[in-house]
Amino acid sequence: MFARLTFLGVAAFWVTMNVLLWQLEFGSRGGDTEVPVPLVWHKILTAPDASSLSVYQKSERMGYCEFSTGVGQEMATYDEGKLPPEGLAPHADYLLHVAGNVSLGDFTNRFKFDGRIRLSRSQEWKEVNFRITSRTGGIEVSSLATNQTVHVKMSAEGSTMLERDMPLTDLESPGGILRLIGGNMLGDFLSSTDPADILPGGGEHPLQWDARRTRAKIGAESVPVYRLETSVLGHPVVVDVSTLGEILRVDLPGDISARVDEWSKP
Repeated sequence: MFARLTFLGVAAFWVTMNVLLWQLEFGSRGGDTEVPVPLVWHKILTAPDASSLSVYQKSERMGYCEFSTGVGQEMATYDEGKLPPEGLAPHADYLLHVAGNVSLGDFTNRFKFDGRIRLSRSQEWKEVNFRITSRTGGIEVSSLATNQTVHVKMSAEGSTMLERDMPLTDLESPGGILRLIGGNMLGDFLSSTDPADILPGGGEHPLQWDARRTRAKIGAESVPVYRLETSVLGHPVVVDVSTLGEILRVDLPGDISARVDEWSKP
C-alpha cells in the first residue's frame, strides 16, 4: 500500500509540474506578461547562437546583418559532440558584434558595417568600435571608457577628410555631435537653438524600454518571444527576442525591418 501511495504521489507531482510548464509555455496565448528589461538584455548578452537577419525596407530586400555575442563565439570553438565546460567564460567580458551590408535607395554602392561593443560583467561599457564603409569612403568611430574620449575618422576617395578626438561629455548634446562632424559652426548653431524646435521631444531624454513575454508567428509556428519596445523621435522601435536570447526581428522607423528568413515562410 505504501509503495502504491508513493507511486501515486510521484505521478501527481509529475503531472502537476508538466501542467504548470505547459501553462508557462503556451498559456500566454490570450495575454502578454510584463518582464524586467534587464532579464531580456541578459538573454541577449549570453545568447549561444548568432542571429542572421535579412534587412528589408517595406517588401524590398536591401541587405543582411548578423548579430553575435562573445558567448556564442566561444561556444563555437568547442567540439559539438562534447558539452562545453561548466561555467563557460565566468570572468570574461560581454561582447556584442553586429556586421552586414545594405543598399540605400538609388545608391549603387553597398554600405558595409561592422560594430563591436565590449561590456564588463557588471554590464558597464568598456570599448566601442563601429565602422561603415563603401567603395568610395567610410567612417570609423571608436571609444575607450578609460580614456573618456571618442575618435572619429571620415575618408573619401582614399583621402582622410576628417579625424578628431572629443571628450565623451561633449557628445551629451546634439550640438556636440554636430560639432564633432561638421565643425564649430554647426555645433554653435545648434547649441544656440532650442532642440525642441528641431528634434521632437528635444532629443535629450534616454530611451525608455518596455519588455513583455508574448507570442509571435514565425512561419507556421507560434513561438514564445520577449518583445522590447521603445520610441525614437516619435517612431516605434520593436525587437523580438527568442527565449534563448536570439534576435528574431527588429522593426525600425522608415519601414525598415530585419528578420530571420523563417519569419516570411508560410
